[in-house]
Amino acid sequence: MKLHCLGTAGYHPSEARHTACFFLPDQGIAFDAGTSVFRLQPLIQTKSISILLSHTHLDHVMGLTFFWDLLNGSTPLERIHIYAKQDKIDAIRDHLFHPSLFPVIPPFEWHSLESLGPSFRLGETKCTWFELEHPGGAVGYRLDFPKVSLAYVTDTTCEADSTYWSYLQGVDWLVHECNFTDQEKKMARHTGHSWPTEVLAQAVNHGVKRLVLAHFNPMVSGQDPVGLKPLVDNPAIRRPSFIELARDKSSYDLL
Repeated sequence: MKLHCLGTAGYHPSEARHTACFFLPDQGIAFDAGTSVFRLQPLIQTKSISILLSHTHLDHVMGLTFFWDLLNGSTPLERIHIYAKQDKIDAIRDHLFHPSLFPVIPPFEWHSLESLGPSFRLGETKCTWFELEHPGGAVGYRLDFPKVSLAYVTDTTCEADSTYWSYLQGVDWLVHECNFTDQEKKMARHTGHSWPTEVLAQAVNHGVKRLVLAHFNPMVSGQDPVGLKPLVDNPAIRRPSFIELARDKSSYDLL
């Protein structure tokens, strides 16, 4: 079971990174639909895919307008399920797919998270969603497969009193946003984003086994946009035993 990191930037794409989409080809499950959705085509293995949307800021949903390219016979794809809170579904339909912006909406099947309850099934997988702290509202997801668990948390503040951490207790893999450096905490709090020392501390406190950081500021270049290496090299800072910065087109074997 592989997790493919198709886009790892926030806000807008850059020369190095596109915006958020993470994909599990075997299960046909994707997190978010940013500008990196164009990279889905060679990975699709199933007739149906499920897109779990965190929220509707453009960097996370713009790729929904790309899906006609995946329904032209070049993939086995026949059905596309979109999961989001009802107000986010309404916003996508009314605005992203307004006739003046994108006149022909792909044949999506919409699923309101509120109607499904706090947990629902995607095949053999238990999917749990939970609220995040972000302007306009966002949600995170935890997927419990028969042999491994994976959580996706993006666009949120990350402090100890953030209630979503209780949903992540003991998760095997956590993809967590880290848009700002430690020196930018004030801006992170103001815009509803995270910084590395706090993500590391809370991941350790909640028994996260493997941590992958993503959703980086696209204006910052280089291999370490949040200054992670000095923190990992500092023996005084607690951290999970496995931690990496996601890169576009990288992948992780979850089992």
